Amino acid sequence: MPSSRADETAPHRNARTAVVWDVLREVAGGSQPLDVLDVGGGTGGFAVPLAALGHRLTVVDPNPDALASLQRRAGEAGVEVRAVQGDAAGLLDVVGPGSADLVLCHGVLEHVDDLAPAVAALVAVLRPGGTLSLLVASRNAVVLARAVAGRFAEARHALDDPDGRWGPGDPLPRRFTEPGLAALFGDAGLRVEEVHGVRTVADLVPGALVDSEPGAADALVELETATAALPEFRALATQLHVRASKV
Repeated sequence: MPSSRADETAPHRNARTAVVWDVLREVAGGSQPLDVLDVGGGTGGFAVPLAALGHRLTVVDPNPDALASLQRRAGEAGVEVRAVQGDAAGLLDVVGPGSADLVLCHGVLEHVDDLAPAVAALVAVLRPGGTLSLLVASRNAVVLARAVAGRFAEARHALDDPDGRWGPGDPLPRRFTEPGLAALFGDAGLRVEEVHGVRTVADLVPGALVDSEPGAADALVELETATAALPEFRALATQLHVRASKV
């Protein structure tokens, strides 16, 4: 099934996305094309490579400029991607229920106004047995980041805040913990299959070091993927990636 264009559009092994791509290749690497919905997929960083593998892609995003860039990117790659303007909570207004085998929701739930309707919509558009790929910001990471910056009161606030925010100036509406995600998904009718830490090591390494040392980029990817599933490292990751299935 893989298209002859797949190698041209496949993402490079980047330490900040390699863990997610490893999971997606497992889910979408079979011989049958999937109906894939990328919620908040923007300019198509995930959608275009998946379309190049022969899958049927729809991207829903509220930003018309991002969707225009997506269409240009897809055209340059020689693939078709359906672009629809909309948001997570209103998915069922633009996409039919039970219409997707795989739903991507990366960096979206941190920003939605009302979490429960958005999660319900994600579940509703999945077919039974379908897979949700979710990427969210982790609360633990911001606690450490504020502490290292000398913002100890903000770190303490983030540790206790229900939304994982460090204060009123925090630009992110919410962050998540692994137990919180498990409870959220269980209530919504999803079964968590696996959780990985993303950017566990990559965000701690100066970019200049990686760029200047031969082989450092590949070695960093290998370290990132090796630590991703280990609970002791996952707890410190900047982001959490969850693969869940609809029960």
